[in-house]
Amino acid sequence: MPEQRTRTADRTVFFVSDGTGITAETFGHSILSQFEGLQLRQLRLPFIDSLDKATEAVHRINRQGEIDGRRPIVFSTLVDTRINGIMQGADALFLDMIAGFVGPLEAEFGIKSTHTIGRFHAVAESERYKQRIEAIHFSMAHDDGQMHKELDQSDVILVGVSRSGKTPTSLYLAVQHGIKAANYPLIPEDFVRGKLPEVLYQYRAKLFGLTITPERLAEVRHERRPGSKYASLENCRMEVNEAEALMRREGIPWLSSTTKSIEEIAATVLTLLELE
Repeated sequence: MPEQRTRTADRTVFFVSDGTGITAETFGHSILSQFEGLQLRQLRLPFIDSLDKATEAVHRINRQGEIDGRRPIVFSTLVDTRINGIMQGADALFLDMIAGFVGPLEAEFGIKSTHTIGRFHAVAESERYKQRIEAIHFSMAHDDGQMHKELDQSDVILVGVSRSGKTPTSLYLAVQHGIKAANYPLIPEDFVRGKLPEVLYQYRAKLFGLTITPERLAEVRHERRPGSKYASLENCRMEVNEAEALMRREGIPWLSSTTKSIEEIAATVLTLLELE
């Protein structure tokens, strides 16, 4: 049998920022997801906040282009016009996310932007930032039904079988939206009783269910406990069927996490439960 080789990246994408680069990367990913079949090497260049760093970044981008044999793609959220000018000298497709929006907004508002580096990160001292930190602590403390105390402070309580996506969704809601999200597993004992865990009934309005196809659930569980009854397809079918039946009886809104991203799940939760 001939040796199978892993396909190499078609080209390299850089996410360049004077801050962490997360904004550039997130926006860039959203755009790149529209192009299927590409193999892209993705690199983040954060904290490009001086002329020297910009010059070094340009050299790195150009070297990578020579290695790839194709010019790189650069997504930029650089604010400083001098640094930006240096970066635009790179032999790359340069996509300036700041200029693309600031210019039209300056025209619309009739005022000039401050072009202040790191202005976004001043939010670190804001009430919004504190809210997110509190939400993260809350979600971690109330993961997988670990704590019943202070559930009345939760904004949402996710329920579903083990490994259906409750924990990553809870943390995403906390980190991105400052939502205090607890999550609670539905286990075989709940199915035998045909009822939710008793502690949840007083918070029924905050409940949102996640489910998953038995086939996908078995795959996920096999990665954690291979060969176990817990991961068997038969057991996964039983748990998923029972959990969905329970959620229908209790009138809990729910959706399948099988083919949805965490972002899509979170957006649905926020919309259906009317959370800000």
